[in-house]
Amino acid sequence: MKNNFLVISLAFLLSCSNEHHDSTEHEHHHGHANHHMNQRPFEELVDHFENPERDKWQQPEKVIAFLGDLKNKTVIDIGAGTAYFESRIKEPSAKLIAADVDDRFIEYMNARIKRNNLSNLSTRKAEYENPPIETSEADVVFMVDVYHHIENRVDYFKKVKSGLKPKGHLIIVDFKKGDFEVGPPDEMKLDALQIINEMKEAGLKLSEIDSTSLKFQYLLRFE
Repeated sequence: MKNNFLVISLAFLLSCSNEHHDSTEHEHHHGHANHHMNQRPFEELVDHFENPERDKWQQPEKVIAFLGDLKNKTVIDIGAGTAYFESRIKEPSAKLIAADVDDRFIEYMNARIKRNNLSNLSTRKAEYENPPIETSEADVVFMVDVYHHIENRVDYFKKVKSGLKPKGHLIIVDFKKGDFEVGPPDEMKLDALQIINEMKEAGLKLSEIDSTSLKFQYLLRFE
Protein backbone atom coordinates (compact mmCIF):
# COMPACT_ATOMS: atom_id res chain seq x y z
CA MET A 1 0.00 0.00 0.00
CA LYS A 2 2.78 2.42 0.94
CA ASN A 3 4.64 1.75 -2.33
CA ASN A 4 1.49 2.32 -4.35
CA PHE A 5 0.86 5.57 -2.54
CA LEU A 6 4.44 6.63 -3.18
CA VAL A 7 4.11 6.00 -6.92
CA ILE A 8 0.81 7.88 -7.10
CA SER A 9 2.16 10.83 -5.14
CA LEU A 10 5.31 11.05 -7.24
CA ALA A 11 3.22 11.02 -10.37
CA PHE A 12 1.17 13.86 -8.93
CA LEU A 13 4.32 15.86 -8.19
CA LEU A 14 5.74 15.29 -11.64
CA SER A 15 2.49 16.39 -13.25
CA CYS A 16 2.57 19.62 -11.23
CA SER A 17 6.19 20.40 -12.08
CA ASN A 18 6.43 21.84 -15.59
CA GLU A 19 10.15 22.59 -15.50
CA HIS A 20 13.32 21.29 -13.91
CA HIS A 21 14.51 22.99 -10.73
CA ASP A 22 18.18 22.59 -9.93
CA SER A 23 19.74 23.20 -6.51
CA THR A 24 20.85 26.73 -7.42
CA GLU A 25 17.42 28.01 -8.44
CA HIS A 26 16.08 30.78 -6.18
CA GLU A 27 19.54 30.97 -4.54
CA HIS A 28 19.11 34.69 -3.95
CA HIS A 29 15.70 34.24 -2.34
CA HIS A 30 16.75 31.38 -0.07
CA GLY A 31 19.88 33.23 0.96
CA HIS A 32 17.57 35.86 2.45
CA ALA A 33 15.01 33.55 4.03
CA ASN A 34 16.42 33.98 7.53
CA HIS A 35 16.64 37.74 7.05
CA HIS A 36 13.01 37.77 5.94
CA MET A 37 11.87 35.92 9.06
CA ASN A 38 14.00 37.98 11.43
CA GLN A 39 12.39 41.20 10.25
CA ARG A 40 9.59 40.31 12.65
CA PRO A 41 10.04 41.00 16.38
CA PHE A 42 10.81 37.90 18.45
CA GLU A 43 7.58 38.19 20.42
CA GLU A 44 5.63 38.24 17.16
CA LEU A 45 7.42 35.10 15.98
CA VAL A 46 6.54 33.32 19.22
CA ASP A 47 2.91 34.41 18.89
CA HIS A 48 2.87 33.13 15.32
CA PHE A 49 4.33 29.73 16.22
CA GLU A 50 2.14 29.25 19.29
CA ASN A 51 -1.09 30.80 18.02
CA PRO A 52 -3.95 28.31 18.49
CA GLU A 53 -5.07 29.16 14.95
CA ARG A 54 -1.90 27.45 13.69
CA ASP A 55 -3.18 24.10 14.92
CA LYS A 56 -6.00 24.25 12.36
CA TRP A 57 -3.71 24.23 9.33
CA GLN A 58 -0.53 22.73 10.78
CA GLN A 59 -2.38 19.77 12.29
CA PRO A 60 0.56 18.77 14.50
CA GLU A 61 -0.94 15.38 15.30
CA LYS A 62 -0.56 14.38 11.63
CA VAL A 63 3.06 15.53 11.53
CA ILE A 64 3.84 13.63 14.74
CA ALA A 65 2.14 10.50 13.40
CA PHE A 66 4.30 10.75 10.26
CA LEU A 67 7.41 10.59 12.46
CA GLY A 68 6.52 6.96 13.19
CA ASP A 69 6.92 4.91 16.35
CA LEU A 70 9.02 6.99 18.75
CA LYS A 71 9.24 4.51 21.60
CA ASN A 72 12.81 4.57 23.01
CA LYS A 73 13.92 6.63 19.99
CA THR A 74 16.26 9.61 19.85
CA VAL A 75 14.49 12.41 17.96
CA ILE A 76 16.13 15.66 16.86
CA ASP A 77 14.07 18.61 15.65
CA ILE A 78 16.23 21.03 13.65
CA GLY A 79 14.81 24.54 13.80
CA ALA A 80 12.50 23.72 16.68
CA GLY A 81 11.63 27.34 17.48
CA THR A 82 9.32 27.19 20.49
CA ALA A 83 9.27 23.37 20.78
CA TYR A 84 5.78 23.46 19.31
CA PHE A 85 5.91 19.81 18.27
CA GLU A 86 7.92 18.49 21.22
CA SER A 87 5.34 19.82 23.66
CA ARG A 88 2.76 17.68 21.84
CA ILE A 89 4.71 14.41 21.55
CA LYS A 90 3.23 12.06 24.15
CA GLU A 91 5.79 9.21 24.04
CA PRO A 92 7.59 9.46 27.44
CA SER A 93 10.37 7.04 26.47
CA ALA A 94 11.50 9.15 23.52
CA LYS A 95 14.62 11.26 23.93
CA LEU A 96 13.68 14.58 22.35
CA ILE A 97 16.28 17.17 21.33
CA ALA A 98 15.03 20.57 20.17
CA ALA A 99 17.71 22.49 18.27
CA ASP A 100 17.72 26.05 17.00
CA VAL A 101 20.24 28.63 15.81
CA ASP A 102 18.57 31.46 17.74
CA ASP A 103 19.58 31.84 21.39
CA ARG A 104 16.25 33.51 22.13
CA PHE A 105 14.38 30.36 21.12
CA ILE A 106 16.79 28.23 23.15
CA GLU A 107 16.00 30.35 26.21
CA TYR A 108 12.27 30.16 25.47
CA MET A 109 12.38 26.36 25.15
CA ASN A 110 14.46 25.93 28.31
CA ALA A 111 11.87 27.93 30.20
CA ARG A 112 9.11 25.80 28.70
CA ILE A 113 10.91 22.61 29.73
CA LYS A 114 11.17 23.84 33.30
CA ARG A 115 7.65 25.23 33.43
CA ASN A 116 6.00 22.08 32.04
CA ASN A 117 8.43 19.53 33.51
CA LEU A 118 9.29 18.07 30.10
CA SER A 119 11.88 15.68 31.48
CA ASN A 120 12.57 13.88 28.17
CA LEU A 121 13.22 17.11 26.25
CA SER A 122 16.53 18.98 26.02
CA THR A 123 17.74 21.83 23.82
CA ARG A 124 20.77 22.12 21.61
CA LYS A 125 22.37 25.10 19.86
CA ALA A 126 22.44 24.69 16.11
CA GLU A 127 24.74 26.28 13.52
CA TYR A 128 23.78 27.48 10.07
CA GLU A 129 26.33 25.33 8.24
CA ASN A 130 26.46 22.26 10.50
CA PRO A 131 23.50 20.16 11.65
CA PRO A 132 23.23 19.74 15.44
CA ILE A 133 23.76 15.99 15.43
CA GLU A 134 26.53 13.60 16.40
CA THR A 135 27.59 10.64 14.28
CA SER A 136 24.98 7.83 14.34
CA GLU A 137 23.05 9.60 17.08
CA ALA A 138 19.47 9.90 15.88
CA ASP A 139 16.68 7.51 15.01
CA VAL A 140 14.61 10.39 13.63
CA VAL A 141 15.65 13.84 12.47
CA PHE A 142 12.89 16.17 11.39
CA MET A 143 12.45 19.76 10.35
CA VAL A 144 9.22 21.63 9.75
CA ASP A 145 9.17 24.75 7.57
CA VAL A 146 12.97 24.98 7.85
CA TYR A 147 14.36 23.39 4.68
CA HIS A 148 13.98 26.53 2.59
CA HIS A 149 16.16 28.42 5.11
CA ILE A 150 19.18 26.16 4.57
CA GLU A 151 21.92 26.99 2.08
CA ASN A 152 24.50 24.51 0.74
CA ARG A 153 21.81 21.91 1.30
CA VAL A 154 23.49 18.90 -0.29
CA ASP A 155 26.57 19.27 1.92
CA TYR A 156 24.40 19.98 4.95
CA PHE A 157 22.31 16.84 4.51
CA LYS A 158 25.31 14.65 3.87
CA LYS A 159 26.21 15.55 7.45
CA VAL A 160 22.65 14.84 8.60
CA LYS A 161 22.89 11.41 6.95
CA SER A 162 26.02 10.62 8.95
CA GLY A 163 24.11 11.47 12.12
CA LEU A 164 21.36 8.93 11.45
CA LYS A 165 21.48 5.46 12.94
CA PRO A 166 21.51 2.58 10.40
CA LYS A 167 17.69 2.43 10.30
CA GLY A 168 17.18 6.12 10.97
CA HIS A 169 14.90 8.47 9.05
CA LEU A 170 14.88 12.10 8.02
CA ILE A 171 11.49 13.81 7.87
CA ILE A 172 11.06 17.08 5.99
CA VAL A 173 7.84 19.07 6.12
CA ASP A 174 7.75 22.26 4.11
CA PHE A 175 5.44 24.53 2.16
CA LYS A 176 4.00 23.70 -1.22
CA LYS A 177 4.50 26.19 -4.00
CA GLY A 178 1.72 28.73 -4.30
CA ASP A 179 0.48 31.98 -2.82
CA PHE A 180 -1.29 31.01 0.39
CA GLU A 181 -2.46 32.89 3.46
CA VAL A 182 0.25 31.15 5.51
CA GLY A 183 3.92 30.51 4.89
CA PRO A 184 6.76 32.48 3.30
CA PRO A 185 6.57 34.28 -0.06
CA ASP A 186 6.20 31.88 -2.95
CA GLU A 187 9.67 32.67 -4.34
CA MET A 188 11.22 31.26 -1.16
CA LYS A 189 9.43 27.93 -1.45
CA LEU A 190 10.72 24.74 -3.05
CA ASP A 191 8.61 22.09 -4.69
CA ALA A 192 8.92 18.61 -3.29
CA LEU A 193 10.57 17.22 -6.41
CA GLN A 194 13.53 19.57 -5.95
CA ILE A 195 13.98 18.40 -2.35
CA ILE A 196 13.83 14.76 -3.47
CA ASN A 197 16.54 15.42 -6.05
CA GLU A 198 18.75 17.26 -3.57
CA MET A 199 18.40 14.50 -1.01
CA LYS A 200 19.40 11.97 -3.65
CA GLU A 201 22.60 13.97 -4.17
CA ALA A 202 23.16 13.87 -0.41
CA GLY A 203 22.80 10.08 -0.38
CA LEU A 204 19.29 9.93 1.10
CA LYS A 205 16.49 7.95 -0.58
CA LEU A 206 12.82 8.90 -0.53
CA SER A 207 10.77 6.21 1.20
CA GLU A 208 7.41 7.92 1.72
CA ILE A 209 5.60 11.05 0.66
CA ASP A 210 2.31 12.60 1.71
CA SER A 211 1.22 15.58 -0.35
CA THR A 212 -2.47 15.55 0.60
CA SER A 213 -2.88 15.35 4.40
CA LEU A 214 -1.85 18.97 4.95
CA LYS A 215 -3.35 21.78 2.90
CA PHE A 216 -0.24 23.95 2.64
CA GLN A 217 2.62 21.49 3.20
CA TYR A 218 4.03 18.18 2.01
CA LEU A 219 5.62 15.52 4.22
CA LEU A 220 8.67 13.61 3.01
CA ARG A 221 10.49 10.68 4.61
CA PHE A 222 14.06 9.77 3.63
CA GLU A 223 16.39 6.99 4.69
